[in-house]
Amino acid sequence: METFDIAVIGAGPAGMTAALYSARAGLSVVMFEEMMPGGQLAQTDKIENYPGFPGGIGGFELSMAMKEQDDGFGVVYRNEAVSAVDFTGDVKTLTTANGQVSAKAVIIATGARSRKLGIAGEAELAGHGVSYCATCDGNFFRGQDVVVVGGGNTAAADAVYLSRICNTVHLVHRRGEMRATAADRHRVAQADNVVFHGNKVVDELQQQDGAVVGVVIRDVNTGETQTIPTRAVFVAIGKLPNTEAFVGQVPLTDAGYIRTEENGATEVAGVYAAGDVREKLLRQVATAISDGAIAAEAAAESCSA
Repeated sequence: METFDIAVIGAGPAGMTAALYSARAGLSVVMFEEMMPGGQLAQTDKIENYPGFPGGIGGFELSMAMKEQDDGFGVVYRNEAVSAVDFTGDVKTLTTANGQVSAKAVIIATGARSRKLGIAGEAELAGHGVSYCATCDGNFFRGQDVVVVGGGNTAAADAVYLSRICNTVHLVHRRGEMRATAADRHRVAQADNVVFHGNKVVDELQQQDGAVVGVVIRDVNTGETQTIPTRAVFVAIGKLPNTEAFVGQVPLTDAGYIRTEENGATEVAGVYAAGDVREKLLRQVATAISDGAIAAEAAAESCSA
């Protein structure tokens, strides 16, 4: 079994920062990621609130730069999913499809995944008109009418992005006003081709020949329904933490996020969490990077204790 000082699970901004700081401290580091480096960051069209880039920076571009920096400091990158963990001993064990790895300390940075609408037809229409990533799939519907579901910062960013390449963007939100930041709400308001449908929920996905052709929305106050013809529905209604592999290993909140101290430490010695997967007030690239650095410093101290 291979042994490392630090094992990082997840290669988003929190995980890649944790790996960087750990490697720079002279520790041996392995980082696991089942998807592509960057996680949600790599799927983001443009980040406008990352310091040092007045014109913004592409999420994929920033992700690749982080990965290159990790590589330069000798971080061992494994494109594998961690399916099981054992945190009960002083040495922690991680299991993947290719075997097991042990580490003195583990930093969990698995992030969160998109929440689903939970309505009939959603699963089978995923990839056939239902999408959870506007920047990934928006270009397939260039010049068409599309629907965005949600009212937070992600929904606002998706609507603005799609407004630049699509004909009309219907933004459906269950509340009367968006809960996105004032800046994001302003950007939505400035997009002339974004139509806001407040106090509405999606009741039905209409399909033909295995693809979306429309959505039925319902007014939560009156019960009145309306059909919007569309070939694409972009769902942006929040996230669910990727913590299934850690149930029973570390304390979780009722919502499934990992409970930590300020330095990322869990109640289990040698196990830390960073980024969107942990209980916190703000989930942004900047805060994920901060989490990763802080957790790495704490993990390094535990390795030398």
